[in-house]
Amino acid sequence: MPSAPVYGLVLAGGRSRRMGRDKALLEHEGRSQLAHAMALIGRHVERVFVSTRADQQQEPERARYSQIVDRYDDLGPLAGILSALDEHPEADWLVVACDLPNIGDDTVANLLANRSEDHPFTAYISSHDGLPEPLCAIWRAGTAGIVRQFADEGVHCPRKILIRSQTHLVEQTDPASLDNVNTPADLASSVLEAAS
Repeated sequence: MPSAPVYGLVLAGGRSRRMGRDKALLEHEGRSQLAHAMALIGRHVERVFVSTRADQQQEPERARYSQIVDRYDDLGPLAGILSALDEHPEADWLVVACDLPNIGDDTVANLLANRSEDHPFTAYISSHDGLPEPLCAIWRAGTAGIVRQFADEGVHCPRKILIRSQTHLVEQTDPASLDNVNTPADLASSVLEAAS
């Protein structure tokens, strides 16, 4: 069994440009997608944090939780991941995007049960394209140097980092659990509702 503690990071620092509104605040059954993700991940890890940009720290929904503020500009979700790896290098990080309305305990538990000590990353295989799913993945303790090297080389896409690395890949047990909501069309076909 891997010995590093596992912390959770819910990525909620994006600008939601394609959606046109803050995806973290979209609601389902009376609570935000951020609240859903924080509660879900919190059931499986020692500590859970929300990843935010500096200008989001005081937003009321994000302010309810322990935060890791992006230390890097213009890296997209990689800014949050790298900031977490820097802030708590002792931990393995379960990284989950806030816009996965169908994710549940089984998906999280299965990924954690398959966490590899022999690989820097553990990720599900996408049911859509067979590539690693970086935004429901485990980024191991001590990988900040690897991630930073990719960023310095201009590779800012978390998926590309997992593709180019020795990533332990796990079969999905529920492919729909990792379908995300990026656009108004995705929202219309999802269980989420726009917060008023």
